[in-house]
Amino acid sequence: MTVLSAVVLLGVIIFVHEMGHFLSAKLVGVRVLKFSLGFGPKIVSRKYGETEYLISSIPLGGYVKMFGEEPGEKLSDEEKPSAYTYQPVWKRFIIVFSGPLFNLIFAIIIFFGVLIYGIPVLLPEVGEVITKSPAEEAGVMKGDTIISINRFRINQWDEMTEIIHNNPGRKLDFEVKRKGEIISFSIVPEKKMLKDIFGQEKEIGLIGIKPSGNTFIRKSSLQVAAADSISRTWEIIVLTLVTIVKLIQRVIPMETIGGPIMILQVAGQQASLGVLNFLVLMAIININLGVLNLLPIPILDGGHILFLGIEAIRKRPLGEKIMSIAQKGGLLFLITLFGFVFYNDFMRIVFPWIMKVLVPWIQGVLHS
Repeated sequence: MTVLSAVVLLGVIIFVHEMGHFLSAKLVGVRVLKFSLGFGPKIVSRKYGETEYLISSIPLGGYVKMFGEEPGEKLSDEEKPSAYTYQPVWKRFIIVFSGPLFNLIFAIIIFFGVLIYGIPVLLPEVGEVITKSPAEEAGVMKGDTIISINRFRINQWDEMTEIIHNNPGRKLDFEVKRKGEIISFSIVPEKKMLKDIFGQEKEIGLIGIKPSGNTFIRKSSLQVAAADSISRTWEIIVLTLVTIVKLIQRVIPMETIGGPIMILQVAGQQASLGVLNFLVLMAIININLGVLNLLPIPILDGGHILFLGIEAIRKRPLGEKIMSIAQKGGLLFLITLFGFVFYNDFMRIVFPWIMKVLVPWIQGVLHS
């Protein structure tokens, strides 16, 4: 199930990305010679019209090979109108940018569908009150339902925690429902320093309660789902960019970066939790791929966009020698990065598993 989930996850994401390049190339009149899921030797291929469609042996990406995309390729005047290299900069930009754009649009579509279908949301019900906490001292009890804070209506647990976290040391007026009766409390959230996802300390407020775990299914209207799906996608785009900056600043350790093995593990975990979890993971990875592909690194889409921008300013493309050196440098960077994330995956996931199996075996041999 884990391997199948990962294959589906990566296959769909790669397909969407390459479909963006493929459709935009067709739209602006460029011939597409190959559409491949995966790299390396082909496993299966079929040719329809002028395009050969392939599934290749290395499932870590894909590519769209366009007619006339090699610099310096000799073409006749009749062939040039359908060749990539001879298209104006704006057309080539559309082709290159459409891959990442399709990933982001697909993420929005996934979020939209999930929100319309409905997602489980925690009810604002108290499942546990921590001893000697502000909540206990105020009189909050297990089973209470928080219905308002400072007259703001509370419908779900996250709405409540957001208000509490943002008001450390400030008095908040709570209304709770207990066995049909409405009871009022004034609680001052205790100031606590906690680390955020980037490892940086942040002051938040806590009152010392835990959720009951009861949920309800929240379905969004078409209008709300459309707005929320776009906002959620934007939030993850920003989070991805901030994460990249924090990695460069070494605020986030490089050892936390994961690769294909981690994706395989996480895909299996999320698939086991249900289709909705798996789809949300697919949306997040689509966004990550879209953003990372737009980084100005030669060989990535962002690198091609950078070269197109330079060409638009200079009114002529960079020399073939410079382009070749840049592409080789970009390829070396990606190979190094892949090696690093594979090493991280091995040390974090595979190595502990090997030791778990190997150590008892060695001990058994030594004591036999």
